[in-house]
Amino acid sequence: MPDRPDRLRWVIPAGILTGAGPLAEVPAPLAALLAEGALAQITLEVEAVVTCLGADRTWPEEGARVRSALHAALDDPTGWITVTGGTAPCDDDAQLYGVAREVLAGEVGDFARSHGGSIELIDVRDGIVTVRLGGTCHGCPASWFTLHQRLESRLRRRHPGLREVRNAASPASLFGRPYDCHGASA
Repeated sequence: MPDRPDRLRWVIPAGILTGAGPLAEVPAPLAALLAEGALAQITLEVEAVVTCLGADRTWPEEGARVRSALHAALDDPTGWITVTGGTAPCDDDAQLYGVAREVLAGEVGDFARSHGGSIELIDVRDGIVTVRLGGTCHGCPASWFTLHQRLESRLRRRHPGLREVRNAASPASLFGRPYDCHGASA
């Protein structure tokens, strides 16, 4: 995940696992890696598993083991039990990242592409989704509407932890304030 070298998001086919959030229990192969400290945390998204390395661990040394354990664990869908209740901020960001990817790959991204534009997911941190507008969306006066009436509203419906959506090209947050094509307050 961007700016998080200790985390890796493993994309899995839809429908293999149900639920989302931090996990209370995982199948034995992954549980062993958690117990020995190779992994510090595992979070389930709709179509991904997010793994966080333990302290002083690196992907070059642990990546193959984590991949093998994950593949074996996916054969036991009943062994994945999510925690009920709240999640830690980094878990919320991992879930929000997954939701944002899905929304941008779907209807909102399709809308931008239909007009010759693009919306690229740059980062998710502390509930703030940062995107970069490309193609005809870059500099378009209607981009504020697309970001907030389309992207932000869909993200809020699927993830209430969203704080705001930002355009990486703008010097300040776009949240709640229209900007003209030069990034100045309208």
